[in-house]
Amino acid sequence: MMQISKLFLTTYRLFDRVRNKCFSRLISGAFARFGRKSVLCLPLRISGEERIQIGEGVFLGPGCWLQALPDGSNSNSAISIGSGCSVAGYCVISGVREVRLERNVLLARNVYISDHIHKYSDRALPILAQGLDKILPVHIKEGAWLGQNVVVCPGVTIGTGAVVGANSVVKSDVPDFSVAVGAPARVVSAHSLAVR
Repeated sequence: MMQISKLFLTTYRLFDRVRNKCFSRLISGAFARFGRKSVLCLPLRISGEERIQIGEGVFLGPGCWLQALPDGSNSNSAISIGSGCSVAGYCVISGVREVRLERNVLLARNVYISDHIHKYSDRALPILAQGLDKILPVHIKEGAWLGQNVVVCPGVTIGTGAVVGANSVVKSDVPDFSVAVGAPARVVSAHSLAVR
């Protein structure tokens, strides 16, 4: 019985890998850039793909949402995911103007990154109908690691090799090679991790 179970599991894993690689190859031409050996796992929600750049060897886990929203006549890339990035499942990256992940950034599950918020000043309108506000670039530098359930707010830069602890809300910059935790996140220590 164990042999049959192992065979079934191996077959499932192989099918899943082949399916995701085929899907990634078939949709790659719709993006502003799509690097070699990058894999986007199903299920996946994508909008504005013509303004999304994916580097080489990127992994995007299942349940993720990449959303590049219109920015008037601006046709520049709103989302850029650098080579070697690994994004676990159920992450959301939403950009109007610029959300940039440099090389080898690691995102745990359920990370939310956005360069904008919804307007909420008009009491006569539902928030959904009020448009966007505070559109400010987000930059996550090389080798940073964001733990599970992290929220990154507009205008934030997370430094090279920085670590953001699980469940943190990042509202201000995090320096290179530091550890930030909490809601709002604050720097609690520096570390000596060297990016290679």
